[in-house]
Amino acid sequence: MNIDNLRTQMRKGMLEYCILLLLQGGDAYSSEMIERLKAARLIVMEGTLYPLLTRMKNAGLLAYRWQESTQGPPRKYYSLTPEGELFLAQLRESWRELAFTIETLSAENLPQ
Repeated sequence: MNIDNLRTQMRKGMLEYCILLLLQGGDAYSSEMIERLKAARLIVMEGTLYPLLTRMKNAGLLAYRWQESTQGPPRKYYSLTPEGELFLAQLRESWRELAFTIETLSAENLPQ
C-alpha cells in the first residue's frame, strides 16, 4: 500500500470539515481559503475547492455574497448557514470520537 495515496485520501476526506472550520470565524473568499489551508499544510488546488464549495452550497451548508474588490473583479464570499453550523458541530463530535479511538488504540499498543 502506498502511504502517499492514503494521505491524499485522508486529506480529501477532511477537506469539507476544514472548510467549515475556516468559515466558523467569518466569511472568506476562495483564494483566501486556499491560502489559509496552505498555511495549515493542507495543499488544495482551485480545481478541487470550487466544486466542493458548490456542493456544500447546494447542500445548504454554505451561503455566499458578492462583494466589490479594490484589486480586481468582485469576490464571492462564503459563509456558514445555520445548517452548516449544525453540521460543523456534528463533524466536530465525530472527529473527537475518532481521535479518542486512535489515541486509545495507540496508547494500548505502546511498549511497556
